[in-house]
Order: sequence, then structure tokens, then C-alpha cells
Amino acid sequence: MIWDQNTIELPALARGVYLITNDVLSQGPDLRNCQVGLLHLFIQHTSASLAINENADPDVRGDIERHLNVLVPANAPHYQHTQEGPDDMPAHIKSILIGPSLIIPVSDGHLALGTWQGIYLCEHRDHGGPRRVVATLQGRW
Repeated sequence: MIWDQNTIELPALARGVYLITNDVLSQGPDLRNCQVGLLHLFIQHTSASLAINENADPDVRGDIERHLNVLVPANAPHYQHTQEGPDDMPAHIKSILIGPSLIIPVSDGHLALGTWQGIYLCEHRDHGGPRRVVATLQGRW
């Protein structure tokens, strides 16, 4: 049985949905010798989230971002937490809706993602800071 853990450092990005599969593969635990296992990803922030969705057409990421902004608008009159700016409370709500973590199966040294699946960073702040994702691999050699 193996356990390995790395922290993936992502640069500051503007609000949006970003494909980070390559960052996970390059900075995360070494999957090559894992026959079967699970990769757990956890973002250490309350205004960004992680998701899995289409990796081919970037229009999907834009559509998701636009829909989230309609679903959870800035400057809603019922927000009380406003001292950090009009994008902060919506960022917290979006983070709860999408979630801070993913569990991805590992098979024969590779992420067992579907053909069109990729790992997303959903940055919910207008000007989010650098983000940290803890990547923990549990598996069998």
C-alpha cells in the first residue's frame, strides 16, 4: 500500500473556470507505479472550488462561469458579508455549491478520467490569489 501527498501551487487567476489537469499531473504525486488507487484533491480556500467536466471545448468553461454568475449574482441585497467586496460572498456560495474536493480513480499509473473529462479550478473571486491544492494518493503498487 502506498500513500503520497504533494501540494499543488496554482498562480493567481482572474474569475473563471480553468483546466488544471496538467498542473495536477506535473505537481501532484507520482502516479506511474500505482496499479490501482485514488487521488484525492482538496483546495485550501473558501472562494474557489474543484470540479470535473469537459476538457475539449473551452466554451463549456465560459458557459459554466456565466451560468454561475446568473445563479449567484454579486451585490444581492440580502448579503450581509460585504466588507471584502461584492465578489466575496458570491464566491463563498459558489464554492459551497461546487465543492472543495474531488476523488479520482487511478488505474495502471494514470488518472481514470473519461475521454473528455478534465480537472477544473473554479476561481470565484474577481482577482483571486494563488491557490493551493493538497493532492493525496492512496493505492497499491
